Amino acid sequence: MNILVANLGSTSFKYRLFDMTSEKQLARGGTERIGSPESKCFVEIGGKRREQTAQVPDHAVAVRMCLDQLTDPNEGCLRHPGEVAAIGFKAVHGGRYSGVQRVTLEVLTAMDEMAKVAPAHNPPYVKAMRLLAEKLPEIPLVAAFETGFHQTIPDRNKFYAVPFDWAEKFSLKRWGFHGASHRYLAGRCAELVGRQDLRVITCHLGGSNSLCAIRNGESQANSLGMSPQTGLLHNNRVGDFDPFALPMLMERTGRSAESLLEEMASKGGLLGLSGVSEDVRDVEAAAAAGNARARLALDVFVAGIRHYLGAYLVELGGCDVIAFAGGIGENGVNTRASVCAGLEAFGIKLDPAKNAAAKGESRISADDSQVQIWIVPTNEEIVVARQSRDLLQGKS
Repeated sequence: MNILVANLGSTSFKYRLFDMTSEKQLARGGTERIGSPESKCFVEIGGKRREQTAQVPDHAVAVRMCLDQLTDPNEGCLRHPGEVAAIGFKAVHGGRYSGVQRVTLEVLTAMDEMAKVAPAHNPPYVKAMRLLAEKLPEIPLVAAFETGFHQTIPDRNKFYAVPFDWAEKFSLKRWGFHGASHRYLAGRCAELVGRQDLRVITCHLGGSNSLCAIRNGESQANSLGMSPQTGLLHNNRVGDFDPFALPMLMERTGRSAESLLEEMASKGGLLGLSGVSEDVRDVEAAAAAGNARARLALDVFVAGIRHYLGAYLVELGGCDVIAFAGGIGENGVNTRASVCAGLEAFGIKLDPAKNAAAKGESRISADDSQVQIWIVPTNEEIVVARQSRDLLQGKS
């Protein structure tokens, strides 16, 4: 069974193709600048990469091009498009729908209802899914919602202290996100340590960021709440923010709530605090050169990570493994060192030499650390492929 996993943006389509009998990645590719006069496309099969420019008006055409690339008689890896059993999507917020779902009108309607709290994610996914369902009806579409992994979070960590019926009527809860990544990290840590009964704190740090407390492979708490805009600061999103500040800002700036929210979702985070960049590497360089705002942005970022790390140590009663993933988690030597600094009393001791030299999947804790500290490159796509396969086989 072959599963195509799609990662969508408003003007982009990226994919990976998996043979699920062996979980081998057969191909990867994508299209950028969809809707522009000239789109950039690439495909990589068997280590060979091909690039081209073309006019790609919408996501359905991008998927058709993908299928043409995969079935090319000379360089493809499939004989015909029918060998793709389904397209799986790492969908973000389905509100009243979670877990793994066949994409139906009802599921798309539920995603539309959550567009206000996931403005960067839900609208492009809903638009593309509707288009693909219309133009490619022969291929089943599967939505693997990021909230699905967090369905095991206990109510005490899920409910806001708002009128109770708001949760029932408006799905106003701490849903948690990055579910595919945290699910993968939980499973991989169990493999690395050789135990299933682990207390794991996973740190997904990159363009967007979250921490997750995991016990015995099940999510117990996640730093992201009702929306993917919350929790830790992100590259250009504000993270946690007091809602009572919004009316004050509206009054003093004369701007609408929508305008202010859009700015907080695009000009906040590392970018907003530092005034330099949304890329942590640029911010680190500026801080090293003496830029005080860049240093502040990094300090706020690390303080937020440590805040949730401390909360989750209490939630789990300690931990066995801390795992870093994502672009910053995998490559951020300074971030990892700052997060773990001074935590020896909690059994957390980083090895500076291992941390500095680490490449790829690596254990970076000191030999006498009670808590194992790992860098684990995440693989959200294989999680979505597995979930899509299981749904088709009636196991989900």
